[in-house]
Amino acid sequence: MVKIGIIGGSGLDNPDILKDAREYEVETPYGAPSSPLKEGTIEGVDVVLLARHGREHTIPPSEVNYRANIHALKEQGCTHILATTAVGSLREEIGRGHLVILDQFIDFTRHRSITFHDHFAPHDPMHTPMADPFSPQLRQILIETATELCLDAHKTGTVITIEGPRFSTRAESHMFRQWGADVINMSIAPEAILANEAGIPYAAVAMSTDYDCWKTDEEAVTWDAILRVFAGNAEKVTRLLLETVVKIQRDAVPAAKPSAQPIETIAAFPYERLIRNVPDFPKPGIQFKDITTLIKDAQALRAAVKTMARKYAETTVDLVVGVESRGFIFGPGIALELGAGFVPARKPGKLPAKTVRREYSLEYGADAVEIHEDAIKPGQRVLIVDDLIATGGTAQATADLVRHCGAEVVGICVLVDLVNLHGNIGYPLTSLVEYSVEEEGAPA
Repeated sequence: MVKIGIIGGSGLDNPDILKDAREYEVETPYGAPSSPLKEGTIEGVDVVLLARHGREHTIPPSEVNYRANIHALKEQGCTHILATTAVGSLREEIGRGHLVILDQFIDFTRHRSITFHDHFAPHDPMHTPMADPFSPQLRQILIETATELCLDAHKTGTVITIEGPRFSTRAESHMFRQWGADVINMSIAPEAILANEAGIPYAAVAMSTDYDCWKTDEEAVTWDAILRVFAGNAEKVTRLLLETVVKIQRDAVPAAKPSAQPIETIAAFPYERLIRNVPDFPKPGIQFKDITTLIKDAQALRAAVKTMARKYAETTVDLVVGVESRGFIFGPGIALELGAGFVPARKPGKLPAKTVRREYSLEYGADAVEIHEDAIKPGQRVLIVDDLIATGGTAQATADLVRHCGAEVVGICVLVDLVNLHGNIGYPLTSLVEYSVEEEGAPA
């Protein structure tokens, strides 16, 4: 199923172009994207529009939340991204109003978040290849379409992205030409980088609006001049994108492959740094891992829930069972993400009506867990969620209760795994953080 995200897209929000349009706001672990998303269809192809600098161009280039923008499009199921950008020409032959199908970039920015991978999982560095940052398949469609439409379009071009919002000095402009840049702008990096990290094919169409300031026989670039040229030529870009959208669907350009590691993972959030160690709680010798310091961070909490859910995105889950009490923090959110129901597993005496119970031993005594006897039906597939697994007694007792009800345990999902305190749990176990606890005792 093709769904195309378009960043920029001036003119494409025309109601005569975008059919069945609806607008909505989204949030991401990186904050809000630059604008509400506008979703509709173009010739039957699903399209999502996003205004890079906001609908009224209120966001300066270095203040654009590029991570949120790319993440939002990925979350909405976009399989490809097309971007538009105004550029200054660094070459005589690239005139005002000409289009350039970019094939390379030089990142000359210094103050932007340029990766989803702020932190690596142990022994799992994430280094994304960037030799060819723009999708060759999408570029070829853009080139062929521009030729068919008889547009002044250059088949290749290296763009250098500067920080902005100021324009270049003349010395900088000459330097960029010597470096091999063909055009200059303030937005393609890190947008292209992040799209590649997210595994989404990305291509950009640049419109030349000026000659920057290297060409002394031309007026140096001004914002008013950019607007005049862009307004006079925006229809070219619109026609090119409309035809390209249809051809992407027609030619079934390969979409993004499922990422080996989703972008909302430990690589994006160093969860372990947000978890507080509390010694000698609830009794001497216990090293308690306190997640309250993590869940008060809204972005970390949202990322944790979504990442835990994604580990089971390809698994049929009918119910999520959250284990009292901190399993109630993550369990309902994971259930919503998976489209499943939620069932609480509680300590004795907490649930009304009839329950089934399982007693078990734990690190510092004995306990029991109960579930309503009518909460789980035979044959249902159940995911058990808690904040932490140590010796595994609580999780094992909960799993036994689920099986007693005739259901299948598809896995146990926790935020923290104390890996050397338990043996084989007997069920697929996933976690976001692993600790090797050498000291005597264990977290509660």
